[in-house]
Amino acid sequence: MSIDVSQFHQVFFEESFEGLDAMEMGLLGMQEGAPDAETINTIFRAAHSIKGGAGTFGFSRVSEFTHGLETLLDQMRNGERDVSQLAINTMLQAVDVLRDMLTAVQQGDEIDETSAASVGKDIEAFLQTDGNISSPLDTEEPKTTESTGWQIFFKPHSHLLQTGNDPVRMLQELAELGELSVDMDASALPAFSDLEPEDCYLAWTMELRGDVTLEQINEIFEWVEGDCELSVTPLSEQTVTVAEQDEPAPLVEESDPVASTNNAPVIETKKAATDTVASSIRVGTDKVDSLIDLVGELVITQSMLSQLGENFDLSRVQQLIDGLEQLERNTRELQEGIMRIRMLPISFAFNRFPRLVHDLSAKMGKQVELKLSGEQTELDKTVMEKIGDPLVHLVRNSLDHGLETPEKRLASGKPETGLLHLNAYHQGGTIVIEISDDGAGLNEEKILGKAIERGLVSSDETLSPEKIHELIFMPGFSTADEVSDVSGRGVGMDVVRKNIHSLGGSVDVSSTPGLGSTFTIRLPLTLAIMDGQTIQVGDQRYIIPLISIIESVEIKPGTVKQVTGKGEVYSLRDEYVPIIRLYELFNLTPRSDKLEDGLLVVVEFEDRKVGLLVDELLAQQQVVIKSLESNYRKVTGMAGATILGDGTVALILDISGLLTLYRQPSQQRVNRAIRAA
Repeated sequence: MSIDVSQFHQVFFEESFEGLDAMEMGLLGMQEGAPDAETINTIFRAAHSIKGGAGTFGFSRVSEFTHGLETLLDQMRNGERDVSQLAINTMLQAVDVLRDMLTAVQQGDEIDETSAASVGKDIEAFLQTDGNISSPLDTEEPKTTESTGWQIFFKPHSHLLQTGNDPVRMLQELAELGELSVDMDASALPAFSDLEPEDCYLAWTMELRGDVTLEQINEIFEWVEGDCELSVTPLSEQTVTVAEQDEPAPLVEESDPVASTNNAPVIETKKAATDTVASSIRVGTDKVDSLIDLVGELVITQSMLSQLGENFDLSRVQQLIDGLEQLERNTRELQEGIMRIRMLPISFAFNRFPRLVHDLSAKMGKQVELKLSGEQTELDKTVMEKIGDPLVHLVRNSLDHGLETPEKRLASGKPETGLLHLNAYHQGGTIVIEISDDGAGLNEEKILGKAIERGLVSSDETLSPEKIHELIFMPGFSTADEVSDVSGRGVGMDVVRKNIHSLGGSVDVSSTPGLGSTFTIRLPLTLAIMDGQTIQVGDQRYIIPLISIIESVEIKPGTVKQVTGKGEVYSLRDEYVPIIRLYELFNLTPRSDKLEDGLLVVVEFEDRKVGLLVDELLAQQQVVIKSLESNYRKVTGMAGATILGDGTVALILDISGLLTLYRQPSQQRVNRAIRAA
């Protein structure tokens, strides 16, 4: 009887990627000289497992490549070879190649033989020497790929604009490298009524002529890797220019043998790694055992209530009440147990940063010590996946803008090695992540000068240090003197805040000149369930996220002022809060249009308060969030929907979207037209 081994592929890939993470962490912690026995054994075992598994499942190219790396590690493990920094860097490159090879095999794509062969030669050069060479590439040709020109196909994924990246800027940077001709494909544009302003529908086919290297092109698209389809192909003398083509050149897949013979070879093709990979999660047996026990309790309760219903009379009302209370308790415990299954330690997000800090600090000539704490703090897997990019932006920002070079640190009386600290901990029903450094801190004078230069604040306006710090989150704001592949394009901090707000969280910054900065992120533990306040507006019920509510107040005569061109404001102690009449915003008939007859729910967004006028406050409760976008369409002002206890549907309000509706009356008309249709 034959066994279909493909059923074990997913487990192999998961264990292999975990092994690569362990190898990378071990290599980053290695020092030159004789290797630490435990560390080198951990790295060797991971490489050996990947090699053995790849051979078992028929992934021969992965097994062959890993064999050379395994041999090099075995020599170090047996004391036949000392560890050099060059060897560590080469093995880190080998880890990157293995990760790309496994990803390609997992997705059914062709393996990039160019990088695999190049790093393979480096390892072979080590194996043929005693390890005391300056570089295994001394006798090789330079690896930089050059061409007289390139054909580039660039198709952003629909969400790319929401990450803060701008394709126009990338095209402008390409044009600075050489002679660029561009053909835009707008065939995917929908009808105007179906157009989502934050989605990207365009694609570009370009020809870039000149003495341009592949590395220069890759550097421009580095920020959008995984968020687009990208292919870069060298031009030949017979290549037809884009202007002469009737249609944009199609993306050539490397796996198509016919296309490969009729077109120039594709040098690089990047796709999102999550397009075809099934998501999975490992669960401890203790959590599974707990769920089994809870289900057993639930079955007992159900059986008790069933028997009670067969012979029910008024004398057994108290038993019914007790049974329903037990059912409620079992259901709540079962819900909490299921939510614990989705909870993962934040070390899954933190583990990418040792390599990132290692590479960037070397690139910028800085010495940085990375400190991680609170790695076992748990949060929902969905939140974990979405917080990765904002954390990368903040770490890059600290490395580039915060920490100084060794020379500057010594001159200011600091140790030449800077400290970058990532810390996570629970606080109430939220998780707090802090990214702090002991660098120069925010340059308030420079930030304010840039803000005045761009017209964000007036030259005669006086701002507190906290308000000046908040300016770095303005769209397109950057204090970098020159553009680099780390920062300076004005993309980053505004995207960080937007992405964190989309998760229902917040981000703040505190800084002391000369001592460093701390960015503090607060996030809900899960996106599936939230605490909400049910409100009544007309004949409709809505949910306001409890985390957004500051207080609710009764409106007394004389506390509301009319501001020309601004609407109504409520005098709340020492400040004025704008009033949003929800019934007007949603085109509903209120119980009364008099402010004194309603209640004002004061909510906060980005340190700005606003008052929502409602007819009545109902119960506070935990609600299960259902996506509107995936089940219907994106609706401005609504974060989702939930089903209440009586079976009716209530919409969950999005405070950011409500402010957008309030400021843009045209958007209100669009929403009303949608409801009318």
